[in-house]
Amino acid sequence: LLGICYGHQLLAHAFGGEVGDNPQGREMGTATVELHDPARHDPLFGTMPARFAAQTTHLQTVLAPPPGATVLARSSRDACQAFRLGEHTWGVQFHPEFSSTMMRGYIAGRAAALHAEGTDARHLHRAVRPTPLARRVLARFVRHAQRHR
Repeated sequence: LLGICYGHQLLAHAFGGEVGDNPQGREMGTATVELHDPARHDPLFGTMPARFAAQTTHLQTVLAPPPGATVLARSSRDACQAFRLGEHTWGVQFHPEFSSTMMRGYIAGRAAALHAEGTDARHLHRAVRPTPLARRVLARFVRHAQRHR
């Protein structure tokens, strides 16, 4: 099972974690995801570099992971960008499925809200970049699921 963004939050909540408003505020645009040491041996993240770019857009986050979960990654605005429960369940807050074009569309669609929050949507828009390493997480999940069905 792979939960992305709201799915990540739902998994955390369903398994006893805590989800709520991100104390750092909205995270949107291309962010740097930093892997924690346990990610080095993870089927989805094991061969990823320690830092990679990913698309993000969320107001809420996993404030406390579920009991027994291993937190695999963070960003500067989110302490739980990824976690694993057991051997076959992951949650990722970032969007491995988003292209740069999709991310720019989300930023444009939220420009008024970003402005009201004191964020320059034009700056975020210009800072969007491709995230091919984040996309690999999806392919690795599919391979993992096929091996274990």
